[in-house]
Amino acid sequence: MKANKLKVAVIGVGYLGRFHAQKFASMENVELVGVVDINKSRAEEVAREVGTIPSTTIDTLGPLDAVSIAVPTSSHAEVAIPLLEQGIAVLLEKPIAGSLDDAASIIDASHTGGAILQIGHLERFNPALLELRGSITQPMFIEAHRISPFRARGTDVDVVLDIMIHDLDIILSLVDSEVASLEAVGVPVLTDSVDIANARLRFKSGCIANITASRVSADVMRKIRIFQPDSYISLDFAKAKVDVYTLSETRQIQHKHLAISESDALASEIRSFVDAVLHGGSVMVDGTAGLRALKMAYAVKDALIVPKK
Repeated sequence: MKANKLKVAVIGVGYLGRFHAQKFASMENVELVGVVDINKSRAEEVAREVGTIPSTTIDTLGPLDAVSIAVPTSSHAEVAIPLLEQGIAVLLEKPIAGSLDDAASIIDASHTGGAILQIGHLERFNPALLELRGSITQPMFIEAHRISPFRARGTDVDVVLDIMIHDLDIILSLVDSEVASLEAVGVPVLTDSVDIANARLRFKSGCIANITASRVSADVMRKIRIFQPDSYISLDFAKAKVDVYTLSETRQIQHKHLAISESDALASEIRSFVDAVLHGGSVMVDGTAGLRALKMAYAVKDALIVPKK
């Protein structure tokens, strides 16, 4: 167990990194020693907001216990590996890396340095999923929709690695079976990459998952529906709402609506990471889980049927 406050830095303080810095700065058992960004003015702006030191390089910040990395995916390995090899714990935004080789190297570095590695698959900390996880025992059909308006951030990767990977990670954590086959289709709309995609996964257990992801929609939707023997579960990640339909012994359909208390999933994710570093515990989404989600995302990408423009 580490004594006193955990010395933490945030590397990359764009859209997501700024929120990471805010969460760390508000924690009593954390000392946010600095924020790092290659954009000096952005580092200075966020540093003023959270009351810490700005820098364009991590080398100026002194000894660290942990870092949060929210740089572009293509730079994950370059930034994370040297820190992990030094034994510094890393919370790395999803996806774990831009390539499977880089992901494997990141995991190897965490083993070399004996450092904690947590991948930022934020939806694992959504209160709706946490509430119902124990009730999802034998999923046979899963339908997921994750759609949102276009934002410039995240476009260094396509919609599969940017958005669909959330639901791929969740589904792989819920279905205890290997994928037997998959089909996928995607369409570029506003970028040169695929912006809307649908994938259909068939597991060896017989479960089928139908997943739709879009980053060019007018509305926001983050829903997943799970069908299993004698029950149907609907989770709304955006509104933290859950509806459960079950079949009683008298063959009557029973409906239970669960109003989940509002929760800050990012704060929960970061608190879980800090607790693991302070007390030597395990993390919910480790490097192996991050690699598994990335492998499936690349399998979807390889299977994509994309019309020519």
